[in-house]
Amino acid sequence: MKIADNAMVAIDYTLTLDSGEEIDRSDPDKPLGFIAGASQIIPGLEKQLTGLEAGAAVKLTVEPADGYGVYREELKQKIPRTNFPEKMEIEPGMIFQGFGPNGPMNIKVVALEDDQVVGDFNHPLAGERLNFDVKVKEVREATQEEIAALSHSQCSPSCCSNCESSGDCDSEMTEE
Repeated sequence: MKIADNAMVAIDYTLTLDSGEEIDRSDPDKPLGFIAGASQIIPGLEKQLTGLEAGAAVKLTVEPADGYGVYREELKQKIPRTNFPEKMEIEPGMIFQGFGPNGPMNIKVVALEDDQVVGDFNHPLAGERLNFDVKVKEVREATQEEIAALSHSQCSPSCCSNCESSGDCDSEMTEE
């Protein structure tokens, strides 16, 4: 069977950046499982896996627009300091989790300006070319139970690089 919509797929993978830095890999004893066509993995990877069969071993490159998005300068925003825990010392590089209108999101502190915190709402891998080394372990029809168990939410993190979010991300912050 070939990878197509509604196929249950299991892959082993290693993800690296152009620099050679390894970002992620599947557990050797537990391949990543997903239902093709259900938006459970980044679009560029899913598109390139389509049509492959169990046993295929491929090296794939996913451009930023088909991965975690291009880096968007407009997703750097000033957030009132009062949205953060009162006595917390905040420094550039810290990452907080906030909750916006579309669910949880990560915010990286990039600067401090008076009573404002400049936060970057881009995904940490926005703007990065992603290099995958993939081995397709299994391809089969997804069961009705597997299809029913899918979350009905799509790209829920507010302000993610792939969404067309307005970027209105004022919310209470908690340190991650």
